[in-house]
Amino acid sequence: MTKPLFEVQDLVRHFPAAQGMFRSSGGQMVRAVDGVSFTIARGETLGLVGESGCGKSTVARLATRIFDPDKGEVIFDGQHITSLRGKPLRQLRRNIQMVFQDPLASLNTRMTVGEIVEEPMIVHGIGDRTSRRARVKELLEMVGLADYHVDRRPTAFSGGQRQRISIARALAVEPALIVCDEPVSALDVSIQAQIVNLLQDLQQRLGLSYLFIAHDLAVVKHIADRIAVMYFGKIMEIAPATELFADPRHPYTRVLLNSMLHLDGAASETSETAETGEPPSPLDVPAGCRFHTRCPMASDICRRQEPSLAQWKPGHLTACHHAAELPAVAATRRAEAVTPTAVRLAAYAANSAGPSDQEER
Repeated sequence: MTKPLFEVQDLVRHFPAAQGMFRSSGGQMVRAVDGVSFTIARGETLGLVGESGCGKSTVARLATRIFDPDKGEVIFDGQHITSLRGKPLRQLRRNIQMVFQDPLASLNTRMTVGEIVEEPMIVHGIGDRTSRRARVKELLEMVGLADYHVDRRPTAFSGGQRQRISIARALAVEPALIVCDEPVSALDVSIQAQIVNLLQDLQQRLGLSYLFIAHDLAVVKHIADRIAVMYFGKIMEIAPATELFADPRHPYTRVLLNSMLHLDGAASETSETAETGEPPSPLDVPAGCRFHTRCPMASDICRRQEPSLAQWKPGHLTACHHAAELPAVAATRRAEAVTPTAVRLAAYAANSAGPSDQEER
């Protein structure tokens, strides 16, 4: 079996609850990430999806060692990197880079585009000034920007262009893995497709691996080889993208998929996917299966015993006591349904040979 490029094993990260002005948190903890495991192969894209607050962005920061885990291991190319500090950690960062959700907030508006893209090369001692400046222009061209953009500042660009600058900066040190934390959520669907198309093209050209975090399932299905579904700090299901859409084996996955289709007008809720109740407080995670308070299939065992993430079929894992009892009819209908969002995304991606958001604001 081929060794994965990247692996996390039983990652845990809890945070003290925020304190109010007139009261303390009483020692309560938010279990942001509570035992997450997955792998990413070379050249693969793993999509990580879930509702806001489920812990996706914390996973991203644990993966890139911005945060340290309370427990668990992060492994890159066979090397355990959880305890790295100083120079070894700095060297690791050449291999694992990140693209953030808000490109303007992650770019220094006092620096020019050329300075922003060159900075990682300076930090890591790559090349001399002449070679770095030549590399900057090469990278800008690679992400669909022009030479004359090099001396402009981020505020002169559109949102899509700023994200291209962020991608160029991530590529500057020639990483093997890029963690994309909701990189298209703030963009129009046409620009989303261009950025997704760009990421796919770069992956093919450079052999990159991605951890692609998003809440838009249509986007994730378009780019991901496999998808991991996360809820309240836990992975509920992992499967190849096409199989997850065709045969989801966790009620929460079905809620997410059904909600996407319902919002796009392509399907309506069915009894086995109808969501009941509000999400619980992050300070009071339910015992047993943490989704049981909202699950129409919940039984006594769900309330008493937390299900492990177990193999449903090769490559398809699910954490549900009732996975075998989920009917297949709704899943088949869901797999066959094509949402307007997915159609637009595919159409824009197919027709976007080059960037169309290049006009300055």
